[in-house]
Amino acid sequence: MQVAIEIVSGLERRMIVGVPADQVDGEVEARLRKAAPTLRLPGFRPGKVPLKILRQRFGKGIREEVVGELIGRTFQEALLQEKLRPAGAPTIESVTDRPGEGLRYVAVFEVYPEVALADLSRLQVSRPVAEVTEADVARMVELLREQHASWEAVDRPAQAGDQLLVDYNGRRGDEALEGGAAEGVEVVLGSGQLLPAFEEGLVGARAGERRTIDVTFPEDYPREELRGQAAQFEVRVREVRERVLPELDDDFFARFGIEEGGEAKFREEVRANMERELRTALRAKLKARVMEQLLALHEVELPKRLVAEEVRLLKRRFLERLEGQGGRLVEGDIPDDPFRAEAERRVALGLIVAALVERADLRVDPERVRREVEEIAATYEEPEEVVRFYYQNPRLLEGVRAAVLEDQVVDYVLERAQVTEVPCSYEEAVRPEPRPEAGGAQAPQGEAEREQPADA
Repeated sequence: MQVAIEIVSGLERRMIVGVPADQVDGEVEARLRKAAPTLRLPGFRPGKVPLKILRQRFGKGIREEVVGELIGRTFQEALLQEKLRPAGAPTIESVTDRPGEGLRYVAVFEVYPEVALADLSRLQVSRPVAEVTEADVARMVELLREQHASWEAVDRPAQAGDQLLVDYNGRRGDEALEGGAAEGVEVVLGSGQLLPAFEEGLVGARAGERRTIDVTFPEDYPREELRGQAAQFEVRVREVRERVLPELDDDFFARFGIEEGGEAKFREEVRANMERELRTALRAKLKARVMEQLLALHEVELPKRLVAEEVRLLKRRFLERLEGQGGRLVEGDIPDDPFRAEAERRVALGLIVAALVERADLRVDPERVRREVEEIAATYEEPEEVVRFYYQNPRLLEGVRAAVLEDQVVDYVLERAQVTEVPCSYEEAVRPEPRPEAGGAQAPQGEAEREQPADA
């Protein structure tokens, strides 16, 4: 086998492969003889068709099969011979194959870049540290009460935070406002559910009252024809309701699976969940900051094929989320550009992380994988079943393994970087990390991409 490599540009390579005629013709002949006992032609008994006739009848098809397999096999052999790592599948530009002359083809592909790892001691990383306080637990308990609050009708003027049941009919001048009429709408005053002027105009209203409310649609309103336009709404208030928080009693605790132990057990479970959430949030923040620093410290040439594949992956996930919300777009309806920057960021991080894994000779720690699975399982009613499910599902487990390997990379980096601990509150810690306007990073896989069981 003869191999010649040309550098087209950057990471792109053009590989010309020649396979000797005796190898190609020999494999075609062997394949034909092997298939002969099973080939049937009218006028001949099974297995008794002369090879000359079989070559005339089936030789072309068999040769095409052999050539296809040879291209796949010899391409891999050529890569090993030339010590090349392709980034994505090749494009076969031309194939020349004639009996007695051998096979010649041209494969164009990109190779992985050489990542020149920087001095990690130059990294300056702020590590957030926080703890769950009794005040945090108390706020969480009140939040849970608010989430499970009920609404009860009251005979008093409406105030901020009340829920009103209303009918309304909108007009713009003398014309009815298209889509501006509805009955039995529940609106919480101050929630921003409807236009601010509309909600403000209902403050002080009582059940049975009618009001006329003037509004001006904002310049960024979704319906272009209404932007900046004035309108009037005739509103009838059916009911005024106030929020009633549930008592901290056994019925309330039972909603969270607490059957015994009362309020003390409930608060214990709330704290345990908050501490679990805090550990996850602190780890995610630290990982994001390390990844951001790694991106800023390295310049990596990106294979176009890998970026294109990542763009397709991001679009596919976007469409899946959109479909879950009732959307009906297909991949071809969405341009690539909105996803390109994130795709490039992910590919760059993947290459940097891979280089660090190779430099540090890291291997996934099975004990850390087990602890991570158990941490995930702890949020379910039957943790043992969830652990078993993960270890029986290779795709789910691989997501955890990828996340753990990234955590090990982060640990490796932190051991060499300049790390400053920055105290913060629980609320600050669990608040999503704001993304930098340019060059920021999310975890490329694992933490960001880890799948959960279907009933999560």
